[in-house]
Amino acid sequence: VQLQASGGGLVQAGDSLTLSCGISGRTLSPYGVGWFRQAPGKEREFVAAITWSYGSIWYSDSVKGRFTISRDNDNKMAYLRMNGLKSEDTAVYYCAATGPYWSSTNMRAESRYSYWGQGTLVTVSS
Repeated sequence: VQLQASGGGLVQAGDSLTLSCGISGRTLSPYGVGWFRQAPGKEREFVAAITWSYGSIWYSDSVKGRFTISRDNDNKMAYLRMNGLKSEDTAVYYCAATGPYWSSTNMRAESRYSYWGQGTLVTVSS
């Protein structure tokens, strides 16, 4: 399974940006897809997740109300729409996919995800 994240860039505070994640290389769809981010000097943290079939969604408190996660089942794409960007949103953003089956592991946990993309850098200038 390969994940390709794209859409990062340099924006100003208050701007919007949409990240994309393409999933390829397997027949079965993942149970869910998540976005994580790692700011300079910090550990990677959960941002948002969505289940592939039912569209159940989770957000971190820091992005709730500003970011929107979505997916396109037919094209095996996931998206992260980021509005009202702040300087503290500056980070490398990673998309990740689970295996195809349900698990009791929380969708907010990195351990839930088996496949990771290479990351795309988002820089927000204030």
